[in-house]
Amino acid sequence: MAGLRLGPLLRHVDGSSATVWAETSRPGTAEVRCADGSGGRTGTFQVAGHHYALVEVTGLTPGTATPYEVYLDGTRVWPLPDAPFGALPPSVIATPGPADDTRVAFGSCRWASPPTGEHDPVGPDALDALAARIAADPGGERPDVLLLLGDQVYADETSEATRAWLAARRDLSEAPGSQVADYEEYTHLYYESWLDPKVRWLLSTVPTCMIFDDHDVIDDWNTSAAWVEDMRATSWWRERVLSGLMSYWVYQHLGNLSPRELAADPVYAAVRESPDGTDVLRAFASDAEADAATVRWSYRRDLGRVRLLMVDSRAARVLAEDERSMLDPGEAAWLREQALDDRESCDHLLIGTSLPWLLPHLVHDVEAWNSVLCRGDKGPRWARFGERLRRAADLEHWAAFPESFAALGELIAEAGSGPDAPATVCVLSGDVHHAYVAEPAWRGRRGPDAHVVQLTCSPVHNSVPLSIKLGFRFGWSRTARLLGRLFARHGGGGRPPVSWRRTGGPWFGNQLMTLTARGRAATLRLEHARPSEAGPRLRTIMETDLSR
Repeated sequence: MAGLRLGPLLRHVDGSSATVWAETSRPGTAEVRCADGSGGRTGTFQVAGHHYALVEVTGLTPGTATPYEVYLDGTRVWPLPDAPFGALPPSVIATPGPADDTRVAFGSCRWASPPTGEHDPVGPDALDALAARIAADPGGERPDVLLLLGDQVYADETSEATRAWLAARRDLSEAPGSQVADYEEYTHLYYESWLDPKVRWLLSTVPTCMIFDDHDVIDDWNTSAAWVEDMRATSWWRERVLSGLMSYWVYQHLGNLSPRELAADPVYAAVRESPDGTDVLRAFASDAEADAATVRWSYRRDLGRVRLLMVDSRAARVLAEDERSMLDPGEAAWLREQALDDRESCDHLLIGTSLPWLLPHLVHDVEAWNSVLCRGDKGPRWARFGERLRRAADLEHWAAFPESFAALGELIAEAGSGPDAPATVCVLSGDVHHAYVAEPAWRGRRGPDAHVVQLTCSPVHNSVPLSIKLGFRFGWSRTARLLGRLFARHGGGGRPPVSWRRTGGPWFGNQLMTLTARGRAATLRLEHARPSEAGPRLRTIMETDLSR
């Protein structure tokens, strides 16, 4: 019987076209039919026994919202004939108009919600709450795009239900135990996360941009060259990392690309042309794992006069201790080119990176100090201690790559200066299980003309134990800043080229931030998911003007 196993997901949307992704129950022709007569169709492609389609929808009218349905070989498969969550509004494709405001919602770190009706130990899911608000007022405010900034699935922290499913497949006493091992097990993670009824509907009607972080593959992924060497020595790592990259390409990366980029992508063409694209995609993933420079996961999305640069700060690293860099040379050159390109067409520059650029001061200083130890500047004994500490304490953000931290600051200053500078440059991040706003100042020089802010929002739905709350509250304190200076003095690395201050937060809970651009003005809102008798609801915690 024709049907959808997962999706549809509304992905890339511009003024006249869109892409809709789905996993189907069998091979066939997938079609999107819109109420205004626009639409598109494509044949499915196969990877590891699963069937997928990415339909390009053309003929859309700018500034409109048109309902759509999905068909497989002429049979309607969306909306579902008997939706388990009751009546919800139709899924729509909303195209931007020339004078529209642009709303960008973002967050990271989402555990799958438990089945409807079961107790949720970490509290309401912010995506469930967002879905409820949009469904209650379909013509009201909604994001033009939802950015998911990493840890969309947790390959290394599986739920009780998933562990039971894994135990029925294989012996969990053998590595990697209750973590996922292969492509099929990754597909189960995506089902668990995206078949949540409200989230499934939300993803069908709000466009999404995604980028991975470590838990999409494994905690501390690519933290150091020694870490990679240790992982490659295990019996299970190769299958895990190749499956992680393959599934990311299928479930997340493809939808990040525009129709033009898809048409020029040789891997996408080869997978579609093959009766079974598994070997093609596995070879691609193998090359990417062996040499990150062979693939670019980063991408650009222009949202009217808002430019989004989504940066791969996980797989594109250079890990040799004497030349560590968050971005390899090709990736750094790409980011610079995109940030400085045609600046007069950009009112707001958004740099999406799963890992925050500006951290609590103590965390930054410890990471920079640790990088000196691991490089061997204090001798081999300190280097061994530094590597153990780096892994144990997750010391792997931009601060752990001091030259990259400085280079990003220089690029932001250049992009944000001069008569053609955007009004704001916003670094959007997640990862650290709290939310905050921080503003930099450049030492010994005039700062950029643009208003520069670090906007961090995490988690969407995850645990925030008391230890995290206490640790980050202390990390932002004056006492912690003084303590951090002691670490910096011991490391001898000098002060970073920018200073910064926290101007909002820290906030803890399941949460989303929304940036709204109106011409050269911009506002920021933080909302928490809160329980209610009618289900999860979003409550505004903070709203502020980002304009100067």
